[in-house]
Amino acid sequence: MNAQALVGLLAEPERMRIVASLALDGPQAAASIADRSGVELRAVVDGLDRMCTAGLVEDLGGEFVLLEAAFKLAARQEAPAAPPTSFPDEPGDRRRILDQCLKDGRLVHMPTKRSKRLVLLEELVQRFEPGERYTERQVNASLASVSSDTATLRRYMVDEELLDRADGEYWRCGGPIR
Repeated sequence: MNAQALVGLLAEPERMRIVASLALDGPQAAASIADRSGVELRAVVDGLDRMCTAGLVEDLGGEFVLLEAAFKLAARQEAPAAPPTSFPDEPGDRRRILDQCLKDGRLVHMPTKRSKRLVLLEELVQRFEPGERYTERQVNASLASVSSDTATLRRYMVDEELLDRADGEYWRCGGPIR
């Protein structure tokens, strides 16, 4: 049952009172629901029939029980879709970390946990070709589009052995190649 069908079932005040009676007092016979809800017995029987057909109420041999899971199911079906990602080809955990750290290509969050930071750095090191040498200025220019703190990003990449440096030059020495 979807949310629209659920709302349709509860649109009538009599059916809403029937559901309220079942929710508050538990499984009951139709006559008991009529007494407790103040709804005429004929309207209770019609409402229960309609709700049983829809899957909101179940008839257990003359006692009716509210299927509360139907509310959860309807809510889940109407939940908003997952937000779009900039990293659709990445596995779930990596995609989630990258989406948290990078918005529109800019660094918005530097993870403090090493494993998460490594996911981010492995993504950023893709900007550098293995075997090519880069000046510090070139490395800074490449990282500046991500963050103004290029020194920290460079240092993390060197510390994690994704980039190496000597004599004012940097080169890629690690990370996955895509």
